[in-house]
Amino acid sequence: MRSEAINIASMARSPMNGQRVLVTGGAGFIGSNLANALAADNEVLVVDDLFLGTEENLVDDVEFHERSVIEEDLPADVDVLFHLAALSSMAMHEDDPQRGARVNVEGFVNTVEQFRQHGGDTVVYATTSSIYGDRTEPSPESMDVEVRTGYEASKLARERYAEYYANYHDMSMAGLRYFSVYQGYDGAEEHKGEYANIIAQFAEDVANGRSPEIYGDGTQTRDFTHVEDVVEATIQAAENELTGIYNVGTGEQYDFETVVEMINDELGTDVEPAYVENPIPEDVYVHDTMADASKIRSVTGWEPTISFEEGIRRVCEPYR
Repeated sequence: MRSEAINIASMARSPMNGQRVLVTGGAGFIGSNLANALAADNEVLVVDDLFLGTEENLVDDVEFHERSVIEEDLPADVDVLFHLAALSSMAMHEDDPQRGARVNVEGFVNTVEQFRQHGGDTVVYATTSSIYGDRTEPSPESMDVEVRTGYEASKLARERYAEYYANYHDMSMAGLRYFSVYQGYDGAEEHKGEYANIIAQFAEDVANGRSPEIYGDGTQTRDFTHVEDVVEATIQAAENELTGIYNVGTGEQYDFETVVEMINDELGTDVEPAYVENPIPEDVYVHDTMADASKIRSVTGWEPTISFEEGIRRVCEPYR
């Protein structure tokens, strides 16, 4: 297992090539983008129960298994495990806390353990940036965090189990705290519907002449990160056999009103947003996010390459 403290001089590693990899949650939004990117040079297996994903997101070269991560005998005889499978919102957990814990915690341990028993030792998994709460300043991985929702509790539990596997079993365990990942409905995000990023939802509304609904006054901000940059960071975490927690974000933030304005500018429209009461309790609603991604940059050289302006252009392009 490689140490969390990696010398900059050692960052140059061969890209993943000729590996056998498993992507759980691989028919979902981020997972399918990752699986498809890896399939160009690797043998890629995907496990997904299709609760949030669809097999249509995957290229033909990917071997798909409609399975749950809490099942036995998963196809875990692989070189690298990318564990993205999760119930990925607060609402899903509050609707069924037991199922949320089974999928997000038991499913993580179950998959990692089967992978380990096959001799695997390199894991990259998704945790969450929402655990930072409201932040208008960049959030470093070292800051104190607290759990306010079942979703956050399940992801923090993953991080603690990953720490166990790293320390007790000497495995490389990289937990990535993704910040507000988007692509648009023309990508693999459309099937998520109400759970899609607000950029995708707002663009779909504006393009069809509907007023996008903004919770509150529209001043809330997000560190919007394009899925292509997220995929690259995820692959680099595996290539460098990282261990520990790493933020994946741009270090910039944009408010929701600005998002609507930029979509209107890009589409040549003038659709006003509709301001509605926030249905999410204020004590758990994350109003602002921004990443401090200096840690992953320092050990891999990763940088986001798609500016927010370019990302908005890509989201809007199919509607022209």
